[in-house]
Amino acid sequence: RFSYPASAMAGDYLRAAAGLVPTVLILSTVSVGIVAAVVFGGFAAIFGAFAIRTGLRHVTTLEIDGNELRATGLRSVTIAWDRLDRMKLAFYSTRRDRKSGWMQLQLGAGGARLSLDSRLDGFDRLVRHAAVAADARGLELSQATVANLQALGIRVPEPRGPR
Repeated sequence: RFSYPASAMAGDYLRAAAGLVPTVLILSTVSVGIVAAVVFGGFAAIFGAFAIRTGLRHVTTLEIDGNELRATGLRSVTIAWDRLDRMKLAFYSTRRDRKSGWMQLQLGAGGARLSLDSRLDGFDRLVRHAAVAADARGLELSQATVANLQALGIRVPEPRGPR
C-alpha cells in the first residue's frame, strides 16, 4: 500500500490556502468593480481547484499486486500490468543546478491513466515495479524516462527490438 503522507501534502495545502483565503476575503468584504471581481474570482477558482486536487491526491491509496496497480479514493483507477501501454517518468527541477525538484510518473493502460509524484511513500518501489512491467510489455521508453530511471538506480535493459 502506498499513500501521500500529510507532511508531504502540507505545502500544497498551505499554498492553496495562501491564494484562496485572501481572494475570498477580498471578494466578500470589499466592494470591487466587475473587472476586479472577475480577476479575483478567477484566482479563487484556480486556488480552489488546486485545493480540491490536493485533497483528492491526499485521500488516494495505491495498492500493487502481481497483476495490477489500483488507486482508490474518490476516483478509482486500475492499471493492469499486462495492458500497460504508457510509462513516462519526468523530473521537474526547482533550481538551475537540477539538484532539487520532484519526479512524476505517468502510467496508462487502455483508457486508464494515472499520474503520481515522488512525494508518494514508496515511490521508488512503485517506479521499479512499473519499469519491470514496461520491460515485460516491450514498451519503448523515452530517453528522458530512461535517464530518470537510472537516476533512481533502476537498471533499464537495452532495447531488444520487436517482440
